[in-house]
Amino acid sequence: MIRRFKGLVARSAAWAVFVVSLLSPAVAANWAVRAQPPRLLNGAPVLFRVKTPAGLDALTASWLGHEIIFSYNASAKTWFALAGVSLETIPGKYALALTGERAGDHTPVTFTRTFAVAAAKYPRIKVELSVEKKFTEPTPEQQEEIAEGQKIKQDYLNRITPDREWSGRFDAPAEADISDVFGSQRIFNGVAQSPHLGLDFRVPTGTPVAAMNSGTVLLARPLYFEGDFVVIDHGQGLLTLYLHLSEFKVKEGDVVKRGDIIGLSGGTGRATGPHLHVAVRWQGTYLDPARLMQLALP
Repeated sequence: MIRRFKGLVARSAAWAVFVVSLLSPAVAANWAVRAQPPRLLNGAPVLFRVKTPAGLDALTASWLGHEIIFSYNASAKTWFALAGVSLETIPGKYALALTGERAGDHTPVTFTRTFAVAAAKYPRIKVELSVEKKFTEPTPEQQEEIAEGQKIKQDYLNRITPDREWSGRFDAPAEADISDVFGSQRIFNGVAQSPHLGLDFRVPTGTPVAAMNSGTVLLARPLYFEGDFVVIDHGQGLLTLYLHLSEFKVKEGDVVKRGDIIGLSGGTGRATGPHLHVAVRWQGTYLDPARLMQLALP
């Protein structure tokens, strides 16, 4: 009797494993995970859209060492999250590891989808620029000011607030031609600097600068290199930065909507002349603002 019972248990366990092996591909097939744009590039933002096989109360993911929080679009029955790929990411295949909580009983569900990242082609043209000597050979007093600014940026720019404040597309902060693009090589007084991590708009001093999307003003103060500097927190680690302003129109803590005027353009800080430098930073990673503005966002 005991032998027959053990045999029955063994056959039942084997049958259970067989059934699970049949069901698992079907369950996996019910996950739909898409990226926009479909071709991922280093230095570029990406919108992930996910349809799950069952109702979930929450969905998060791990992507390139970052934690992503998804929002739910009830009309499309789709989860979405904005993320990015750093400029330093080596081309290759990377996993988006999803974790959800099933609605009602909070049972964890997981799914992994692999995406290929390709190398973007950024300008290699080197442009000779000249700035004041204080920006290339600062005095001890100026070095203290620089260090203070670095501490401020280290504190504020690495904050990640849990709630998403942005909604829909990101608009250009000014209607003007582009004078320098993301990823280009720059040289100051004959010394090569890091790649240009923003987008420059050719505007004269006093041009109104608009918030690219909704958020909360995280910083609005002068810094050594940035000049009059505004940072908007759009939630979940996504920031837009506005540099070299001549005047502030907002203060720290203000809530702004897309299109609200946050300041006037200028040439303060390390600037070769009046212009607007705009940057996008996601969880410590700088992304191409031009590509962000091209995304159709929910």
